[in-house]
Formats: sequence, C-alpha cells, structure tokens
Amino acid sequence: MSISHLGWSRAPRARAALSNRAGRFERHDRVAEPDGWDPAEDLPPLRTEVTDERPRSAITRNRSPDIGFDRSINPYRGCEHGCIYCFARPSHAWLGLSPGLDFETQLIARPGIAAVLEAELRKPRYVPATIAIGTNTDPYQPIEAERRIMRGVLEVLHAFRHPVTVTTKGTLVERDADILGEMGQAGLSRVGLSVTTLDADLARRMEPRCPSPARRLRAIERLSRAGCPVRVMVSPIVPGLTDHELEAILTAARDAGAVAASMIPLRLPLEVSELWQAWLAEHYPARQGRVMSKIRDMHGGRDYDPEWGKRMTGEGLWAELLQKRFGRAVRALGLEVDLPDLRSDLFAPPPRPGDQLSLF
Repeated sequence: MSISHLGWSRAPRARAALSNRAGRFERHDRVAEPDGWDPAEDLPPLRTEVTDERPRSAITRNRSPDIGFDRSINPYRGCEHGCIYCFARPSHAWLGLSPGLDFETQLIARPGIAAVLEAELRKPRYVPATIAIGTNTDPYQPIEAERRIMRGVLEVLHAFRHPVTVTTKGTLVERDADILGEMGQAGLSRVGLSVTTLDADLARRMEPRCPSPARRLRAIERLSRAGCPVRVMVSPIVPGLTDHELEAILTAARDAGAVAASMIPLRLPLEVSELWQAWLAEHYPARQGRVMSKIRDMHGGRDYDPEWGKRMTGEGLWAELLQKRFGRAVRALGLEVDLPDLRSDLFAPPPRPGDQLSLF
C-alpha cells in the first residue's frame, strides 16, 4: 500500500507504518485523499494519543505450549516504539483500531492495574509462578516516564516477593534498576533486552522511537551492575537484512554484561505481513525480493506459519543455518540459553494495616 493511501506524500516522521488500513474485523476501510487545496507535505505530524482503561483484571493467562510462561501483565495496549515488524500489531484490531499507524499513535494505558494485581495476588487460592511483562507491548515505551504504571506493578511484585521477567527495548528500565537489581539478586527477576541490529540508521527506520542500539547495550551494562541478570534477545532476525549481525550483537551484549541469549526469526502474522512488505519496499526496495524469499523459505512457502513449535523457529535450510550459527556463537561466548527458573518459594503477601501479625 502506498503512502498516498494516507494522504501523505512521504512516510510520517518517526513512524514506521506507511498505512492505517482498518483492522480485519471492521466492515469499512477509510482512505485519505488530498482535496487539492493544501499540499500533502504540509499535513501536521501524527501525535500520540493516550486513552485510559480501567482494568478489571491484571493477570492474563495463556496455554500456548511453545511459550515458557502461563501468565503475563500488559500495562499498555499499543506501543509508541512503532517497530514495523511487531507481532503484537494485530491485537489492535480487537479494539476496532488499525494495526498500522493506530498501533503506534492510539495507545491504551491501564492506570490502577497495580491495585488490581495486588488484589489478585492476595486471593487465598493464588499459586505463584513467574509473571512475564512485555511479551505483547513494551512496558517501558515513552509514556511510561510520565505514567509510571509499570513502576507501580513492580512495586507490588517486589512487596509480594513474586518472580517476574521483563522484556523490553526501552532504556527507561534503568529507572527501576533498584527494584529489579534487588529482586535479581534474590532470584526473583530477570530482564530480556531486545537488540535487533547494531546499525543505528537501520534501527531508526525499523524501530523509529526505540533507543539506539548503543544505548540499549548501556542499559544491559547498568542492569547487570545492579544485580539483575540480563538476556540479550536478538529478535527478530531478518534474513537478508540483519542476519549477518548475529555474532556481532551477541558479542557486544556479552561484553556489556548479558549472561544469556535467545533469538527468533522474523514473524509476520496477519496484518503485519502487508505492513512489513510496504515498509521494505519503501526503505530497501533492492532487498525486498531476497528478504521475502528467505522468509517464505523458513515458513513453508508462506509469509508466516502459525503452527506451535514452528512459528518462533521456522523450518528448512535457512532456519537450520541460523540455529547452528546461534548455537556456535553462544557456546563460544559463554552465554546461557536455558537459565534456571526464578524462585517462587519466597512469595509472601505483605501484611496490610490492621492485619493480625504472626508471633512467629
């Protein structure tokens, strides 16, 4: 889809998606057409808008057999980081919004989720297990600096001594190094920090509002110094665009203090495929054929194979070569792939004002 679909003659500044096509559940699509009075390039920049949602529940459960956790928390819906490849983009269609530019600009914040979480953790039948945060949209996207919703969630988990893993590209995670470091030293926390490329120009195009790769490496160093174990996530790997950087990223992350590593090839579910291909044609047209050919080779000839066990690994020659390169590199660098489980035996709801305290 061309940029003119939106009424722009070029990509909106600091945004990755080139369209705002309605989600798959909508009956109608909307197309912006210039009326000839004002030049398209004079259209105002797209501003981020945030709507509050009062959550009725905090913990989301899942039963996916190829995911290593059964519960997660999402402080936000949508993500201003705007990574063009984000597999969470299709989730915006459930809100009646576009997985394109709406996903980057129409955000949903969930204030009050920390209080809801505390109530859920105090239920007598609650059994603790690691909660994953950042598995859908980033908890440390720019609006967190003002909203502090993620900070509130971490404060509750810290008070309850509850295990947590955090996945992010946001260096705002350093703000919470006091909590994450203390919990990490107790075996209660771990952070996965995503570094997709070391090329600052490519990162700016592909992840327009994320911190630079160099800045993310510094975040790994600072979290590690605070006592929080950090996994570098080389995800997604784009064959024909970023795959040649695999070993360099792992080395840079190890040198910054990462103790573990993981990688996932590019995934293009639902609306993400069209958005990705439009972005690729706009920014790297000479590589489009090669990149898409390799992606399809890794997914049985399709843009994406959603089958459990394959969707995050791919299959075929290119997938096998990536796995072998990754395995060889992590062994050489001393990076772990499988870290021990976080502790659940320390879980203890803190007393509330007026509670009867134990004598023992």
